[in-house]
Amino acid sequence: MKKKIVIADDEPITRMDICEILKEVGYDVVGQASDGFDAIELCRKYRPDIVLMDVKMPLLNGLKATKVINEEKLAKCVVLLTAYSGKEFIQQAKALGVMGYLVKPVNEKALLPAIEVAVAKSKEFEQIRENMEKVQDKLEARKLIERAKGILSRKYGISEQEAYDRIRKLSMDKRCPMKNIANAIILNE
Repeated sequence: MKKKIVIADDEPITRMDICEILKEVGYDVVGQASDGFDAIELCRKYRPDIVLMDVKMPLLNGLKATKVINEEKLAKCVVLLTAYSGKEFIQQAKALGVMGYLVKPVNEKALLPAIEVAVAKSKEFEQIRENMEKVQDKLEARKLIERAKGILSRKYGISEQEAYDRIRKLSMDKRCPMKNIANAIILNE
C-alpha cells in the first residue's frame, strides 16, 4: 500500500518539487498546505503516514502545527523541512517528537532515505506505545482485582485466594473480564 503524505510549505514551488519527487517513486501525496492550520486540517481528513512540514509559515508555524498533529495523533510521523538549522529549532523539534529534520534545499537523495527511516521509526514507536497501553491496562485490572479481593475477604471472612476464585468464577459465568467483575464489586461497596 502506498504511503500517504501531506506536504506543508508556504512556497508553492517547493511543494510542487517535493510532490513530483514523491509521486515518481510511488508515494501518495494526499494534500498540500501553505500554512500549519491547513496542514492540521488535511491531517484530520486523511490521517497520513507522513507530514513533511516547513517550520516558518504564515497563520500557524510548522512547530505549533506539529505539536497539534502529534498530540491528536493525526499522522504517523512528521519530518521537518526547513531553511533553519539553529539549535533552538532543533531543540523544539526534538521536544515535539518529530521523526526527521531536513535542511533546505532538499534533493531526492536526502529526502527519500529520511522519509523511509522516519516511517520505520514511527512504526517502532507505535508498537512500543501499544505495548505500553496493554501493560497499563493489565496493571489497572490487577489493581481493581486486588481491591475487590480485599473487599470480598473482609465482607465474607474468606482468604484472598477464595476471593480471587469467586471473582474468576463470576467472570466465567458472566463471560466478561475479571476487571469488570472487580469494578462491580468495588462500586457495590
